[in-house]
Amino acid sequence: MALYNGMVLKRGKCMIEMTANELKLHSWQVEHTLSLLEEGNTVPFIARYRKEMTGGLDEEQIRKIEELKENTLRLEKRREDVLRLLKEQGVLDEGLNKAILACEKISQIDDLYRPYQQKKKTRAMLAKEAGLEPLAEWIRKFYRDADIQKEAQKYVKGAISSIDEAIQGAKDILAQWIAEDVEIRAKVKDNIVNFGRLETKKKKDAEDEKKVYQMYYEFSERVNRLAPHRIMAIDRGEKENIISVSFSYNKEYLSGWVARYLMRNRKSPLEALVQEAIEDGLKRLVYTAIEREVRRDLSAVAQEKSIQVFSMNLEHLLLQPPLKNKVILGFDPAYRTGCKLAVVDATGKVLDTTVIYPTAPTTPAKIAAAKETLKKLIEKYHITLFSVGNGTASRESEQVIVELLKEIPQKVQYVITNEAGASVYSASKLATEEFPNFDVGQRSAASIARRLQDPLAELVKIDPKSIGVGQYQHDMNQKKLGEALSGVVEDCVNKVGVDLNTASVSLLEYVSGISKAIAKNIVVYREENGEFKDRKELLKVAKLGPKAFEQCAGFLRIRGGKNPLDATSVHPESYPAAEKFLESMGMKPEDIFNGQQVYFVKDYAQQAEKLGVGEMTLRDIVKELTKPGRDPREEMPKPILRTDVLDMKDLKEGMVLKGTVRNVIDFGAFVDIGVHQDGLVHISQMTERYIKHPLEAVSVGDVVDVMVLGVDMKKKRISLTMKGIK
Repeated sequence: MALYNGMVLKRGKCMIEMTANELKLHSWQVEHTLSLLEEGNTVPFIARYRKEMTGGLDEEQIRKIEELKENTLRLEKRREDVLRLLKEQGVLDEGLNKAILACEKISQIDDLYRPYQQKKKTRAMLAKEAGLEPLAEWIRKFYRDADIQKEAQKYVKGAISSIDEAIQGAKDILAQWIAEDVEIRAKVKDNIVNFGRLETKKKKDAEDEKKVYQMYYEFSERVNRLAPHRIMAIDRGEKENIISVSFSYNKEYLSGWVARYLMRNRKSPLEALVQEAIEDGLKRLVYTAIEREVRRDLSAVAQEKSIQVFSMNLEHLLLQPPLKNKVILGFDPAYRTGCKLAVVDATGKVLDTTVIYPTAPTTPAKIAAAKETLKKLIEKYHITLFSVGNGTASRESEQVIVELLKEIPQKVQYVITNEAGASVYSASKLATEEFPNFDVGQRSAASIARRLQDPLAELVKIDPKSIGVGQYQHDMNQKKLGEALSGVVEDCVNKVGVDLNTASVSLLEYVSGISKAIAKNIVVYREENGEFKDRKELLKVAKLGPKAFEQCAGFLRIRGGKNPLDATSVHPESYPAAEKFLESMGMKPEDIFNGQQVYFVKDYAQQAEKLGVGEMTLRDIVKELTKPGRDPREEMPKPILRTDVLDMKDLKEGMVLKGTVRNVIDFGAFVDIGVHQDGLVHISQMTERYIKHPLEAVSVGDVVDVMVLGVDMKKKRISLTMKGIK
């Protein structure tokens, strides 16, 4: 569906301006970005190679524009559907048409459409069918001399057997009108959101053995101050039938406001009757419905903000620096079935696998045998690093490893590696194809080792939702979560770049412009024809046409190929400009890898014009030529390599330790300090200055100094601070 078709064409400019205002951008930036997206360009390609057209927008801004475009399309589709339905019903007058055209949210359209929706039989509908609508209209006029008994008597016929029945039916119709009134619903919602409180209580006989929801047994907080993580916890607690949820707000005030809003003549004898209809309409039809709506809105906002946090956590996790040129032993801990080992060389090739039994149920003989096996593997393959999974039996495995390291002459270190998703990968079709002769444990051990060598290349093999980057992942809208996290993976892969001659299908399919089918075709072509010699050779790959080549070429690297520029992020479309620039410096492309060069450009605008490229593009070219084929991950902190282990009981208040941030959540960050149990740095303990969110202070993968505030052995909780450390 094209962006500017039908009604969208009429409203396109307005929507562009609204989007620009919301994102604090110029209208032309939004318009150009939308045009590029409509032409089939990918987000990474636009962000990297179309900066002049967008004004240098990054991936996040472009995705936001893309999201707002989709929201606009959904809004216009709903608007068209409602207008069509109202027209078919013969109720679409000029005023209603104008009101619907003015709506900026789907919820506003739905509010206007609500009175005309086909519903199941209500008390009001039955009353209307009995002919009582004129009586309700008469009541609404608030005559000063009104005689309700006399007027109602006119309607005692057919299905209506008494005056009281007629009056009750008219009140039911009034209650329905109240429930459908847009202004009344908006007032109630505003009161709940801005002045109301959300309250929770533990349900009678509810079982919460671990006291997970203890905080919410008796809880009350202003609706507009609820933090996303609290909303998510409350939603889950209610779903698990542990707590009940309700709202507290001034219903007396709302009842009075509705009365003033509806009754212009308060001296009518009908006042009491209408007040009864108001109370009934609010209690029976409005309050519960609006409360549900507020809960939905709260959950939606909480999920949206949580997804943003998950996305940032995933980005930092994927961009962890690779530990290159190391032979690594992947160690997948377990109890009864034994610990699976996999030795992986510097290229990621699995050299050896075996199983040892150093953890319970075990014996001194088995522990000794396990150590002997490890010593032989270290000596045979010159292993310098252990990558130990942080799952079941990790703690016990770590203790055995530390004992071993004290017994051997070789310098060997270890890292506790987050193994989230490793089991998912090991049981996948992809893992079966990659390691057909390995069992799931051996595959998992290989994956744990490779996560240190190249975290990005390994983690792309796992569904992003299975990597574990935040709380309440399974409570999310899985479609939205999946799309957001996949976008993060795509951005990270393209930011780093991919070696065309070594990349797996899993990695290639995240490259801009490359589908899963094309990724498979690239690998097949490589296997049949040998390594790619230049980027242009990609055009020989089945189904990879000129458009796909345009989108992907700049993100694929060929090291040692015919053209040195193929090993950089310079796009083939800019090769003539790059070559002319190098020529002006007395250089050729072959010279760019001969030591670090420094390029001085006095006037970028003038030079860009001379070379026939945009100024931003020239700056990117110069930056890339200065550090050709640079890996942005190298600037990230390396993981902490350990040779010893601490126990929770070894921790003392005031002890200062180095740790790695494992996860960032709304109220703090969990930090691995080498005691198997991650410690929590609460947001209030992160910095001396006020911060709205922990991500302002730390990110996943950061190496930080922390001080122990307290240790709760019973609950296995460690409280840490980043403040006051010298």
